[in-house]
Amino acid sequence: MEIKQYQIIIVNLDPTVGSEIRKTRPCLVISPDEINKYLKTITIAPITSASKDYPTRIRFTFEGNTNWISIDQIRTIDKSRVVKIISALDQKEIRKVKAIIKETFID
Repeated sequence: MEIKQYQIIIVNLDPTVGSEIRKTRPCLVISPDEINKYLKTITIAPITSASKDYPTRIRFTFEGNTNWISIDQIRTIDKSRVVKIISALDQKEIRKVKAIIKETFID
C-alpha cells in the first residue's frame, strides 16, 4: 500500500494512554512522501467527529458529515496500524492544514 501525504487513511490507534484520541478511525497523513516511501513510520493527525472549534482543529466535511482534523494530536505511528486508504484532502483543505500546522508549531 503506497501512502501519500494528505491522504485520509483508517488507522487503529489502540492502545492509547491518557487523553490521546483512541480507537480505529480516519486520520490524515501529515508526513511528506519521502518519509512515507522509505520509513516504516508515518506521521498522522487523527480525525474526529466530536469536537468544538478549537484553534488547532480544522473543520471539514467528510462523507457528508462534519469532522475535525486534530492538529493538536499529531503523532508518528508504525505503518502496520494502517487499515486502508479511503480518500484525500482537496487543495483548499490542504492549505488550511498547512496554515494551522505553521501557526501551531512554527510561529
